[in-house]
Amino acid sequence: MSSFAGERVNGMTWGWVGEPGTWATDEAASSMAKMLDVGVSWAGIAFAAWQERTFSTEVRFGGEYTVSDDEVRWAIREAKRLGMKVVLKPVVNVSDAWRGHIAFFDWDVPGEPTWTGWFASYTRFIVHYATIAAEEGAEMFCVGCEMVQSDKRADEWRELVRRVREVYPGLVTYNCDKYQEDRVTWWDAVDIISSSGYYPTGQWEAQLDRIAPVLEKFDRPFFFMEVGCPSREGSAALPNDWMLQGAPSEREQADYYEEMFSACAGREWVQGFMLWDWPARLYPLEQAASNTDYCPYGKEASAILQRWYV
Repeated sequence: MSSFAGERVNGMTWGWVGEPGTWATDEAASSMAKMLDVGVSWAGIAFAAWQERTFSTEVRFGGEYTVSDDEVRWAIREAKRLGMKVVLKPVVNVSDAWRGHIAFFDWDVPGEPTWTGWFASYTRFIVHYATIAAEEGAEMFCVGCEMVQSDKRADEWRELVRRVREVYPGLVTYNCDKYQEDRVTWWDAVDIISSSGYYPTGQWEAQLDRIAPVLEKFDRPFFFMEVGCPSREGSAALPNDWMLQGAPSEREQADYYEEMFSACAGREWVQGFMLWDWPARLYPLEQAASNTDYCPYGKEASAILQRWYV
């Protein structure tokens, strides 16, 4: 933890979802380099493995399911070549729901899918990439993202972190979902508390008030591993909804950024942000005004980001 003391995470999530063949290209390198223009100093290298159903116990990675190991290594090396620090963040996506709904019976039942089976597969997945993170010198590794229904499985998560530490010597974090910061009971197992701060406009102060006691209780540093708002009308009220319908609005996103950064500036324990997100294939600059996704490239929000980050 000492190596994170005083650290400022001026971060951006890059490369999601990690479609095979989209990394380790000139286009991807150009995309990553453009993050420097807005002051990014930490790159969150994020990609998804796949799970067939919320009740499946097999996490599938490699081959057709994720970017290749060579592409993951390329992304870490490229970010570090550009002078950025790296959080490696392997994530599970589910074909029929959001990953927070992955769940099984509280106890193992013969003939039924179980938490024991799922954690065994998930551990293989995470330890594989923790090993790569160690070999490539990534400064931080994220063991999970928004796994809400599994958060209560403290013993399994502690064992997973223990297995990660056998192969990875750097900083370890877990990215809990919004509103869950005060519900996770095993924060002492990781080095850094992080969360997805997709809080609606007008709620930032109240949510920061709620999070603060968690850090005092566990004596851990904190940053927002995910946070952001699409550039479309209505998104500031529901920033986690990437499917919300609305007309393009750079101002909606810019105002949200300003409110978020201003609220957090008054909390010295917020050590930064890993904004969502910056794709490996950027849209052309002339299409920025019509783009309604999270990426701030070429939008009004980029000026606000640069002012707070640089």
